[in-house]
Parts: sequence; structure tokens; C-alpha cells
Amino acid sequence: MTNPVFIRDLTSPECPIRNVLARIADKWSLLVLYTLSQQNDPMRFKALQRAIPDISQKMLTSTLRTLEQDGFIVRKAYAEVPPRVEYQSTERAASLMPHLNALFGWAIDHMQSILRDREVYTAKGNES
Repeated sequence: MTNPVFIRDLTSPECPIRNVLARIADKWSLLVLYTLSQQNDPMRFKALQRAIPDISQKMLTSTLRTLEQDGFIVRKAYAEVPPRVEYQSTERAASLMPHLNALFGWAIDHMQSILRDREVYTAKGNES
């Protein structure tokens, strides 16, 4: 299943772990993938922007392009006035979501203890 050559050579730019995670593991890609996965129907740009209120238009555009380039979403433009563009998750994104949902669940389960550890670390004054 996993190619041990790639696991041994994580520093290589060709490493699939490093290559793929660098594209999807940023803050915005995860939020866009999660938001689209919660919808059965395609979403328009403004609907996505409303669903992720702290993302800028520029960052949303950039994130959508990256996810489209990697085959996680499809973009469909309609020749209408005003123009309409919709985004939807692909099967590739759907196959990734169970793994992301496990990560999201882990983060929720451990968030409070991580926040406590941060407070303890800060209170110690970073003694090292």
C-alpha cells in the first residue's frame, strides 16, 4: 500500500506525502473542502465566501484554483448575465473526507487539553 522508498525520503520534493499535504493542509483548503463536502449541490463563490467569513476574496480565489488544479473540486462557469460560477467536490475530495473528518474529530477531542498545555508552557516562561 505505502511505498517505503517515499517514506524514507520525506525530504524529497517528489515525496507524495510532502507534495500533497503541502497543497491541502493549509487553513483555507481544509475549510473549503469541508464546506463543499457538507453540500449536496454546487456552491457559488459568494456562498462559499459567506460560509467562511474570514477568508478574503483573493485567498478564496487562489484556494479554489489550487483545489481545482489538483482535482479536488470542479468549477463550472455559466454564460449568463451576470456570470454564474459554481464549485463542487469531486470523487477525489469525497475519498479524502473520511480521513479529514478523523483529523477534525481528533482536533475537537484534544483541543481543550492542547489549550491547557499551551497555557502551562506560557506560564513557565518558556524555560529551555
